[in-house]
Amino acid sequence: MKQTEKARIMAIFSLWQQAAPHPGSELQFASAFELLVAVILSAQATDVGVNRVTQKLFAVANTAQALLALGEEGIIAHIRSLGLYRNKAKHLLAMSQLLLHEYGGEVPQERAALQRLPGVGRKTANVVLNVAFGQPTLAVDTHVFRVAHRLALAQGRTPEAVEQELLRCIPEQFLAHAHHWILLHGRHVCQARQPRCAQCPLPAYCPQAFAGQRIKENQKK
Repeated sequence: MKQTEKARIMAIFSLWQQAAPHPGSELQFASAFELLVAVILSAQATDVGVNRVTQKLFAVANTAQALLALGEEGIIAHIRSLGLYRNKAKHLLAMSQLLLHEYGGEVPQERAALQRLPGVGRKTANVVLNVAFGQPTLAVDTHVFRVAHRLALAQGRTPEAVEQELLRCIPEQFLAHAHHWILLHGRHVCQARQPRCAQCPLPAYCPQAFAGQRIKENQKK
């Protein structure tokens, strides 16, 4: 990587760090298990919607044992407002059962073990590892994927390829919070259909911003 590119990436993450030194998940949880459940429920759902559901769900079942006792229909009664609620209920039950049988009800801290759990893919595992256990992992969802490409931080065509590129290019001191900085930038500023470029703190470091400026200049000629 060229020195100028290293400096650009350093500047991007330094600005994010200054704006939000300690970013966190917008999901509400009080334990690694609650976070795991919330992330499983967040597939094709908003964090606001998930938080509304888990506020009531966790009041009656916030452990693997309690979730199993609630049963599939009991879980469905709490999560019915979310998309794919029947599949999610099945995943939560199977996940809780495996946790109890193989991990004593505790959420494992290794990616391979997490990905053995029903309903848990690489992205979900990375979120849990990073948010619950402080590991420098990087979950790539649609927001992270989009921002990584727009800022030319990664060019991979799959989430895992983008993840590996980001882990290689992001300076080590930023890795603990990199996932949240990129995610929140994509969710609130660099949105898919109507990016809020006027509110963006990164125009000097964004290839998309330069391209847009050249187009405007050409249109004036």
